Amino acid sequence: GNPGPQYRHTRHNIGFMLVDRLAARLDVKFSRLESKALVTKGEHGGCRIVLAKPQTFMNLSGQAVGALLRFYKIPPEHFMVAYDDVDLPLGTIRIRPDGGSAGQKGMASIIERLGTQEFPRLRLGVDRPPGRMQAADYVLQDFSAGEAEMLASTLDRGVDAVLTFVTEGLNAAMNRFNGSI
Repeated sequence: GNPGPQYRHTRHNIGFMLVDRLAARLDVKFSRLESKALVTKGEHGGCRIVLAKPQTFMNLSGQAVGALLRFYKIPPEHFMVAYDDVDLPLGTIRIRPDGGSAGQKGMASIIERLGTQEFPRLRLGVDRPPGRMQAADYVLQDFSAGEAEMLASTLDRGVDAVLTFVTEGLNAAMNRFNGSI
C-alpha cells in the first residue's frame, strides 16, 4: 500500500486493508514504526505473527520488507505479501508459493531486495481498468460504494487464507481459498 489518508481506500491499498482486518481479528493495533513500516505482533493457533505495513510508497516496499525479514530472522517461506492485482476480478484471491512481479512495482521492489522470487504471495483482485484508463491511474482510485460488499467478503476470505497459511501451511491455504467468491 501507500501511506497517507489520501490512499487509504484505494485499490492499490487492498493489501493494507487486508492487514488491518487481520490485525482487528487478532485484536492487535499498529503502534510501532520499525524499518520504515508500521508493525504489530499477534498470535494465532500457537503461532507468532508479525504484521507490517511499509510506510514507503508501494514502489519501494522492498526497503521495509527486506529490513524486517532480516531483523526478525523470518525465512522467505514463512512470509507472505498481500497486494492488489488488476488481472484478477474483484472477489478473487490467488495464493502462490512464488513467481515474478507481473509488472506490480511493489512486488518488483520486494523481489529485488530479497534477491529471490521464492516466497508466498496473496494476490487480491481489484478488476481491470475500464475503457482505455491506465492501470496506474485506476489503482489509485477508491473502491465504489457498489463494490463495498464484495470488497468486505474478499478481505474476510483473505484473512481466513492468511490464518490458514500460518497454522496449516501454504498448500492448505491454496487448496481452500484460491478462486472467487
